[in-house]
Amino acid sequence: MTKQLQKNLKKQVAPYEKSNTKDSVWQLINTVIPFILLWFLAYQSLSISFFLTLAIAVVAAGFMTRTFIIFHDCCHHSFFKNRLANKIVGTVTGVLTFFPYSQWQHDHSIHHATSSNLDKRGTGDIWMLTVDEYLAESLSRRIAYRLYRNPFVMFGLGPIYVFLIKNRFNKKGAKSKERINTYITNISIFALIGLLCWTIGWEAFVLVQAPIFLIAGSVGIWLFYVQHTFEDSYFEETAQWDYVKAAVEGSSFYKLPKFLQWMTGNIGYHHVHHLSPRVPNYKLEEAHVNTLPLQNIPTITLATSLQSLKFRLWDEQNRKFVGYTEIKNLAKMRSNSVN
Repeated sequence: MTKQLQKNLKKQVAPYEKSNTKDSVWQLINTVIPFILLWFLAYQSLSISFFLTLAIAVVAAGFMTRTFIIFHDCCHHSFFKNRLANKIVGTVTGVLTFFPYSQWQHDHSIHHATSSNLDKRGTGDIWMLTVDEYLAESLSRRIAYRLYRNPFVMFGLGPIYVFLIKNRFNKKGAKSKERINTYITNISIFALIGLLCWTIGWEAFVLVQAPIFLIAGSVGIWLFYVQHTFEDSYFEETAQWDYVKAAVEGSSFYKLPKFLQWMTGNIGYHHVHHLSPRVPNYKLEEAHVNTLPLQNIPTITLATSLQSLKFRLWDEQNRKFVGYTEIKNLAKMRSNSVN
């Protein structure tokens, strides 16, 4: 992709960068209100059957995921034109999804600025090693890496760690505004949990909130994982790294059934989002459909996305993700080439 084509591509997407207040408010109404109602229904269903509660929790988790997409857009200042409105709505939806607005906004901005850059990994992304790095690591580090990327850890324990623990603490060196926002978020979360436990009892709260939280958390981490972990992705060192190529080749188009696409706030159009984070989620599909060069980007489906579970390491020489089973052969080949 030439520099001129890259420049033209950004120009083609630019018209979709403006949010529409009416659409944003309607999305708030059709997302947050159903989430609250479903939460209440799940609580009411406890007196009938916990299996019914779990069924309602699955749907509620979908709306919690959709609420997070609104939070996500607010962090990019793409949900409303007004920055203060984005911060207020972002902070409130952050309380509902257990994410501190300012802290996550900072880390996620770094993710966008460094996505697919091999020299700038470590902030706002998933731990990923190259084949050479993995082979050079100590046994303990290899074990730690394998545990980290084990599906049961990443999608099971991952949400618990990120949502409940990591998000509650400010990072060293965080600015005062970021710290204060985290404190406000934490106090609001604890106050809301306290109020619900006092009203319906802690047992009922846990039985309703736990499945919603775990399902939504697992879905969220899965979406983030699969949108950057596919076989022929794009990774480069700083000297060769390019923002537009990282967006359209290093971020996938996750083609989901329409219902799941709606429930996940169109985030499957991740290539469009990385190309232009200012495009609100409800315009991502339109931007994709009306921008011809975006029709030829990496596309994955529900079925093909499951293959991403076997991708563990980035092979710089062959420019693709590989699994652990391929490591021994790669190690032998590189050892023979050196000898």
